[in-house]
Formats: sequence, C-alpha cells, structure tokens
Amino acid sequence: MTEPTPRVTHHAASRAEVPRSEAEVRARTESLGEVFASFSRNLSDLMRQEVQLAKAEAAQSARQGGRGAGMLAGAAVGGFLALLFLSLALMWALGAVMHLGFAAVIVALIWAAVAAALAMSGKKQLENMKGLPQTQDTIGDIPPTLNPNKETP
Repeated sequence: MTEPTPRVTHHAASRAEVPRSEAEVRARTESLGEVFASFSRNLSDLMRQEVQLAKAEAAQSARQGGRGAGMLAGAAVGGFLALLFLSLALMWALGAVMHLGFAAVIVALIWAAVAAALAMSGKKQLENMKGLPQTQDTIGDIPPTLNPNKETP
C-alpha cells in the first residue's frame, strides 16, 4: 500500500519558498530606535566620505592652479628679462639706421607680443582646472529623500 502524502496548503508552501530579505529580517528583529541609529550612522559615514573626497579633489585642483600660476609668473619674469636685455641690444642695432627712440618702441612691441603669448598659455592652463567633478557626481547619488531640492518619487 502506498503511504498518503501529507497535504501541504498553498499558504504554507509559499511561505517556505520565499526567502526573507535582509530588510524584512531587520524590520522584524530591530527596534525603530536601532533602525534610526543605523540610518544616522550610515548617513554620517556618507557625509564624512563626501567631505574627504571634496578635500582630495580641492587639493588636486589647487596643485593644477599652482602650476598655471607658476607658468604665468615665469612668463612675467621671462618677458621682463627679454624686454630688458634683448630690447637694449636690438635697440642699439636699429639705432644705427633710425632714431634711437623709434628703435626702442619697435623692440618693446615685439617683446610685448611674446609676453602676451606666454600669458595666454598660462591662462589656458588655469581654465583647464576641473574643480570637483567626482564629488559633484557622487553628490548626485544621494537618495532624493535626503535632498530637499528634489521631489521625492
């Protein structure tokens, strides 16, 4: 004779088949105070990490800005020395064929163009600073419920 199989109701079978998620287990085992404490701790960690990221990116941008400023300073010193020594030499050479005052003006205009080209190069370096792109991207990942400027779905 065959043994009768135990009858399993649909409700009991479905309860046994569906594994509980971590959130469900926590909701059943933790108090509301523990959930809020965990939330607060996680939010504090997130904010601390964002501040650390912002500091790192700001330091990197400052270094790039320092390099650009150094190039501008180098352009200024180079422009000054070039104007001083080459202007004198070229001025005396041109002074042989024209009045010395006109020769000085021509030389000064030539070296002013060189200094302007160096300054534009330094300015371009400063414009290429990226700011804090990674921080801006990760700030966008903060849940909308924590951002008062966005409507919560």
